[in-house]
Amino acid sequence: MNVRRRSSAAALAAIAVIGAAAAPAVAADPSPSSSPSKTAPSGLYGTTDPQYDGVWRQSLALLAQDTAGVIPSSTAVKWLTDQQCANGAFAPFRADPAADCDGKTPIDTNNTAAAVQALWAVGGHGDVVESALGWLKSVQNEDGGWGYSPGTPSDANSTSVVVGALTATETDPEKVVKDGKSPYDALLTFALPCAKDKGAGAFAFQPDKDGKLLPNADATAASVLGALGEGLVAEAADKAGAASCTDADKPTREGAAANAAAYLTATLAKDGHLVSALGGSADQPDYGNTADAVVALAAQGGADKAAEPLAWLEKNAAKWAAQSGPAAYAQLIFAAHATGTDPRDFGGTDLVEKLNATGPAPQGVAAKDTASANTDEKSDEKDDDSPFGVWWFVGVCLVFGIGIGFLLSNRNKKQQP
Repeated sequence: MNVRRRSSAAALAAIAVIGAAAAPAVAADPSPSSSPSKTAPSGLYGTTDPQYDGVWRQSLALLAQDTAGVIPSSTAVKWLTDQQCANGAFAPFRADPAADCDGKTPIDTNNTAAAVQALWAVGGHGDVVESALGWLKSVQNEDGGWGYSPGTPSDANSTSVVVGALTATETDPEKVVKDGKSPYDALLTFALPCAKDKGAGAFAFQPDKDGKLLPNADATAASVLGALGEGLVAEAADKAGAASCTDADKPTREGAAANAAAYLTATLAKDGHLVSALGGSADQPDYGNTADAVVALAAQGGADKAAEPLAWLEKNAAKWAAQSGPAAYAQLIFAAHATGTDPRDFGGTDLVEKLNATGPAPQGVAAKDTASANTDEKSDEKDDDSPFGVWWFVGVCLVFGIGIGFLLSNRNKKQQP
């Protein structure tokens, strides 16, 4: 696996990243906390308490800016790199980055994998990326997957976001194995059959307390991307994928992704969006998971497959994003990108402008032909401005009991019928 190292002088160095042993935990993605932070750390996007989602929302914000052709603030990038522990892992937030991480630091796979994707995209931080990938490989489970925290069972969401980190850094997930099992092997164990009474092609988050796999829309959207080897930022498929669920004794990962896309399509058909419920309350629109589903459907079958939920988001998601913050704007930018929609006119909202306003002013806008490219020239431009360079909410909700939300915001682990 090659990791790019860049400096203001520019150089592309191949770095071998060697994986090791161990095990992961329960996953989900963070989203903004509701309580405002009295002293928002310098360089951080958003003003809410970062305790549970600081690294997650910062990573999504930087990745979304890069996707939209914006060169992020070097201060914002430095905030993220400063959050890394010496072993390469990231926690949701460390109030004192100068203090050493210890056994009480809640490092996890989701924040680490998101940070990898963001820092790789903006460029100039090969050492940080290399160290983070090494840690992720060291905590891979024996089934080939990952859980939210080291030492816990694999789940579909965590495995998928780590796959995204691997593929984003040009690492083949099939070659990242533990006891002969790859991440794709682990993902397929969460895939359900096509029969409606058995899951209708969905993915489960992980087995319930009785060992049963139950369909989960959030895990399904994440797993479509994971099975396709896509990260948080995905392109629309060049050709339409399968439109129906097809059972097979041993489905390929592409087949499982097609089945899962059929499940999402059927689930979205009723209202044009996914729903969530909290603690016995009535079902509510789930904006974050709907945005994730748009990316998944477009990546699997083309932009047309995501037209209905995309239209619903364009009409309804602006208020949600304004209340939820940077990660929400980022998710919508990812949905726009995957469908070829202009993020600067998303149902009349300029998502890029709104995202930029939640944090330090960006350095500028990349040239049109290099806006999405991870090039040496782009990195050098960023490094000239700063000595630090620049570069699919899961588990935080589950680990800390916080409602946060690809892997992204407002994720809901409610079992879908």
